Amino acid sequence: METKETEPSADAPSSRRIRSFVLRAGRMSDAQRRSYETLAPRFLLPYERKTLDYAAAFGADRPVTVEIGFGMGIATAKIAQANPDRSYLGIEVHTPGIGRLLWEIEGRSLENVRIVQHDAVEVLEDMVNDSSVSAFHIFFPDPWPKKRHNKRRLVTRPFTDLLARKLKPGGYLYMATDWVEYGDWALAELSATPTLTNAYADFAPRQLWRPETKFESKGLAKEHEVRELYFVKGAGV
Repeated sequence: METKETEPSADAPSSRRIRSFVLRAGRMSDAQRRSYETLAPRFLLPYERKTLDYAAAFGADRPVTVEIGFGMGIATAKIAQANPDRSYLGIEVHTPGIGRLLWEIEGRSLENVRIVQHDAVEVLEDMVNDSSVSAFHIFFPDPWPKKRHNKRRLVTRPFTDLLARKLKPGGYLYMATDWVEYGDWALAELSATPTLTNAYADFAPRQLWRPETKFESKGLAKEHEVRELYFVKGAGV
């Protein structure tokens, strides 16, 4: 079912903030639907206003990487498979993509991935302890290119302040976008976020640990320039 997003009015409660995503009706393949129906009870964590116990959720006490908006989740699965010593918490709202990641989890026999199907801001505010996340991954978020929609962009303050608060000292935030203007925007927002420091002089070089995504390949075919950002939380903050 498609959900229409509405702008908050001037007298709306503060909880009705502008969201960085719009829920759209999406067609699920038979494989995605089967994976969702059979594997969700095992790998999906319910959204709760309760702090998440990582060790209990993953069945092991490992450093946790949070990926926000994993799309179809193929890159997520590849990274998790290459790093079995880390836990990966994916946050996504679109059911077809979750079904596809669950299909990948089963096919690759992954035990270090869990998913929360809910708004990332609320998940981080309500379920994730401060200074508990080793890394944030944000791969090709919606650029909201029209000027009147810029306020919907995910990588903007004060959301970047929330991300910084959840990171462990020494933890990193990594973002990739194929929209040059959004890359410039995110660089400015992250640079202005207290406790975060750019690991490079400007944009980061291509991070070879990140697989190329399907969305990225389409952008490259259109000669889009991919920009990557890599910020680290300072020690002792």
